[in-house]
Amino acid sequence: CALPISKGKRALILADQFPSNVYAWRERAAEDGGEVVTVARPADDDWTAAVLAGLDDRVAVVALPHCHWTDGGLLDLVAIGEKARAVGAALVLDATQSLGAMPLDVAKVQPDYLVAATYKWLLGPYAFGFLYVAPHRQDGRPLEHGWITRGGAEDFSGLVAYRDDFQPGARRFDMGERANFAATPVAIESLKLITAWGIGNVQTTLGARTADIAARAAKLGLSSAPPERRAGHFLGLRFAGGVPADLPARLAAERIFVSVRGPAMRVTPHLYNTDADVDRLFDVLKKAV
Repeated sequence: CALPISKGKRALILADQFPSNVYAWRERAAEDGGEVVTVARPADDDWTAAVLAGLDDRVAVVALPHCHWTDGGLLDLVAIGEKARAVGAALVLDATQSLGAMPLDVAKVQPDYLVAATYKWLLGPYAFGFLYVAPHRQDGRPLEHGWITRGGAEDFSGLVAYRDDFQPGARRFDMGERANFAATPVAIESLKLITAWGIGNVQTTLGARTADIAARAAKLGLSSAPPERRAGHFLGLRFAGGVPADLPARLAAERIFVSVRGPAMRVTPHLYNTDADVDRLFDVLKKAV
C-alpha cells in the first residue's frame, strides 16, 4: 500500500465493515506504528455524521464503502471527501456494494483510490475488478512487480532490456495477466448492459422495490434504516430479538435467498425479481415473526 499510517496517525473505518477493507489497514498500521480507529454504528443510522465527527488531522486514511455491506447504510461521500481533503486524509473507497446499482460522481467525491470487484452489482465475473487512482496518486508504489506494468512492455522483443519506469497513468497498479481472455469480455458486456439500463434507472427501480419490502416488513414489526440513510438497492431487516437463527435456512428451502450480515437480514433484490418473489418472501416471514 502506498499510504503510510505512521505513529500518531490513524486509519478510520466503519464498525462491521467488510473484512477486505479492514485487514489491509490493520496490517499497514501495525507496520508503520499507527492505529485503526473504528466508527461505532450510529443509533440513528447517520453514518455520515459519525464519520465526519471522527475525521480530524490525526487521520491519514479514511477507508469506506459508499453503502454498508450489512444493511445498505448510506454515506455522503461528497461531504466526507471535502472534510478528508481539509484535514489531509486520503479517501479510499470500496465501491463493490454499490457500483453498477447506484450513481457515484468521482469528480465530486474526488477519492484518492476507488476499487470495486465486478462480481456484485457490476454483474461481472469473479477474480476481476476495477481500480481508479487519482492523478496525484499515480506515481505511487505498485502492488506487484510484473513485466506488463513496466515501460515498453508492449515491445515483446525488448522485454529483457529491463526498465525501472512504468506504464503511464494508473497502469502500474494493474495485476499480472490483466488481459484475461475469459473474464475481460464478460466484464465489458456487463458494463454495456448496465450502461444501457442507466444506473439511475437501476437505483430508482430497486429503490421502489426495497421501499415496498420495508413497508410490508414494518407491519410485521421489522425495522430498517430510513430511506434517506440507506442505499436504494439495499435493505437490512432488523428483528426485535435478533434474526432467528434458522430463518435463512427456512427461506432457502423455499428458494428465497437472503443473508444475515451483522445485526440485520440483508435483502438485496435485483431487476429480475418480481412481485411474486416478494410475496413468497413474506409468506415465510409471516410464519417466522
